[in-house]
Amino acid sequence: MSASLTSRLTFSADELRDLLVAWLALGVAFAFFYERVTATALAGYVTSRAFLLALAASLLTAGIGFLLHELAHKVVAVRYGQVAAFRADYGMLALAVLGGLAGFLFAAPGAVVHRGRLTERQNGLIALAGPVTNLALAAIFAPLAFLGVDLGMRGLSINLLLAGFNMLPVGPLDGRSVVSWSKAVYALVAVPSVLLGVAALLYV
Repeated sequence: MSASLTSRLTFSADELRDLLVAWLALGVAFAFFYERVTATALAGYVTSRAFLLALAASLLTAGIGFLLHELAHKVVAVRYGQVAAFRADYGMLALAVLGGLAGFLFAAPGAVVHRGRLTERQNGLIALAGPVTNLALAAIFAPLAFLGVDLGMRGLSINLLLAGFNMLPVGPLDGRSVVSWSKAVYALVAVPSVLLGVAALLYV
């Protein structure tokens, strides 16, 4: 990272708070989801050692996957001269935690918002940075997963899910910006991402 980019890559107190809250909320949501916690067992579970271990695993897999996904968007946006910051969606974070408790997950914790003039290519590359980061993280977790290490399997599956889901070309998802810029690049990244994401979903 160049010195010029580093000097422009700043974080406000509000942004750091939003990143921390989103990271913790997703960690809790995935801990509930993976451990299949019921509402009746919740009080005893959240004070147990099992919860702390599940939370730590979720923060290191889902949490890190989310944080680096969003930071990748921000780094590339700033690289193209944008004023960019992450903004948490507190309503969706609450829904993610409740969903994890109910046995399903739909995590849309917020997004990096940016302003400034962009070409279609630059906008596509900003969008692409997040899913590509998740694919890279999946590759890092893969050796541990193949060895049967639970943390590795979680990290692999979660990051493949994040990459595949975000490459769908709908709504505010990253895939829509990528396909608007280049259908060839979209196909190159989206096809394996979605297929691997589906495989990870079936495995989970």
